[in-house]
Amino acid sequence: MRRRFFRDGERPRNDYDEPRSEVLTFLASCRRIFWGLAAFSGLSNLLMLTGSFFMLQVYDRVLPSRSVPTLLALVVLAIVLYLFQGGLDLVRNRIGVRIGRYFDERIGGRVFDALVRLPLKTRGDGDGLQPLRDLDQVRSFLSGGGPTALLDLPWMPIYLGVCFLFHFWIGVTALVGGIVLIALTILTELKTQGPAKAFSRLGVVRNALAAEGRRNAEVLQAMGMRGQAARRWQDANSKYLEAHERASDIAQGLGGVSRVFRSILQSAVLAVGAILVINQESTAGIIIAGSILTARALAPVDIAIANWKGFVSARQAGRRLDHLLKLLPVEEAPLALPAPTKSVVVENLHVAAPGSERQILGDVSFELHGGQAVGVIGPSGSGKSTLARALVGVWPRLRGRIKLDNAALEQWSAEALGKHIGYLPQDVELFDGSIAKNISRFDPQARAGDVLKAAEAAGVHDLVLSLPDGYGTEIGEGGVSLSVGQRQRIGLARALYGEPFLVVLDEPSSNLDADGELALNTAIASVRARGGVVVVIAHRPRALESVDRVMVVAEGRLQAFGPKQEILNKVLRTPVPLNVVAANSGDGRWTAR
Repeated sequence: MRRRFFRDGERPRNDYDEPRSEVLTFLASCRRIFWGLAAFSGLSNLLMLTGSFFMLQVYDRVLPSRSVPTLLALVVLAIVLYLFQGGLDLVRNRIGVRIGRYFDERIGGRVFDALVRLPLKTRGDGDGLQPLRDLDQVRSFLSGGGPTALLDLPWMPIYLGVCFLFHFWIGVTALVGGIVLIALTILTELKTQGPAKAFSRLGVVRNALAAEGRRNAEVLQAMGMRGQAARRWQDANSKYLEAHERASDIAQGLGGVSRVFRSILQSAVLAVGAILVINQESTAGIIIAGSILTARALAPVDIAIANWKGFVSARQAGRRLDHLLKLLPVEEAPLALPAPTKSVVVENLHVAAPGSERQILGDVSFELHGGQAVGVIGPSGSGKSTLARALVGVWPRLRGRIKLDNAALEQWSAEALGKHIGYLPQDVELFDGSIAKNISRFDPQARAGDVLKAAEAAGVHDLVLSLPDGYGTEIGEGGVSLSVGQRQRIGLARALYGEPFLVVLDEPSSNLDADGELALNTAIASVRARGGVVVVIAHRPRALESVDRVMVVAEGRLQAFGPKQEILNKVLRTPVPLNVVAANSGDGRWTAR
């Protein structure tokens, strides 16, 4: 039974608990910081009264008394308070920037991990980098003036209260203005929700089309499809720009209305103050101070309206991040298991593609022991690559189990399991970096001897040495500086790095020449010799030279499994129902006979 230890303040959760929002959990963990930020905002807002009271004292005390010393004392006091306010604002802004960075440091790793795992959980449609953009959006809002504007809003009633202390009608005028501006804020929220969502959704479509075009640049160029691709992107971009215009027009239009109304309101306060002075119900100082204070009282609402677009975008980004992180929660590290050395057992395996319930491969059961290698043959679309992906744990199982030494794959963490598995997919993807780093799987503790051993096992050592910088050769994004065959052979060395127990090779000879095929069979034989298990998805007969078992897969089912010669002889005698058959040495393909 697996035990889990909890940190202070963390409660145990049962399987029926709703997954917690990691974004909200982060914000809750920062509550002391936010309280501190609120305290700084409170002091700063109190000090913003300096201008109003300075004007009040100048008009009501200094000018009637003509006292220069009083004026100098007020000026010095005001300067000190302004400097103190400036220091508070500087600290407040720096706190905001650090909250944004802290958010990125706490959530960024989880977002990247979920981003990498997402294609293994869903179909992977849309813009794959949207979670990183959402992370940037939330961090930018936390680092900018958004939280400050929200923390300033509670001070609006206090400013209005001071306006009422100046005079009842000045307070009423400011209150009416505040109600109108709050109504504009609510209207901004309601009006921008739809366009903001459409803007975000169309941005995903637009970026996905751009990434698709970049990924298929050779096809677009070779077959004259660039114009069609450009038109598709322009159509999506036009809809994106229209949504952006609608969202911006609403936010900026209401923001403009807010600014105009503030100007009118400030003049209205002066007019009300003038009437009060004429009726000898107030002083000239209160007119000026009330005007300044009214503007200050309504400034948070105006700033909130100006930042509302960013607030809505950050809120939507946070919700998308929450959805992503709930879909792909933190993987608990199970108890470390000993390295597998004995067997690979598949029991009643049924497999579907990520994000789909439609079965692609079903009812597969077999067992392989250390030192054995199986070649998997069958027609295209029969489920061979699906089997390979299931064996290495990257495609979901609907039912059944895959076990290494009687331990099911789910009993291993992905990092621990990866050390015991070597995988060469059909489409080999290398990473930007040196050949040595790619072979070593970017292991920071990689030893040169292990890299050389993997390269020699894959028969790629001499090929690497022939390159300009040998193992230090930088291959660029996706291994662009290498040929397809070279990438496949480097990928094979990566699969063999660390001498994994289970090695799964999906059409490993598809881009290899005769020397490459010889090196492949030597590598398979070396894995068998050290007691490992090899699974080879084969479309070419030479890939089966070093295997001792053959598996026939057709129509998503395991049709035959056993010793190589026995299965091949059986397949040769089987009429077309299996729809597969033995190798035709003339064209190197598996053809029906």
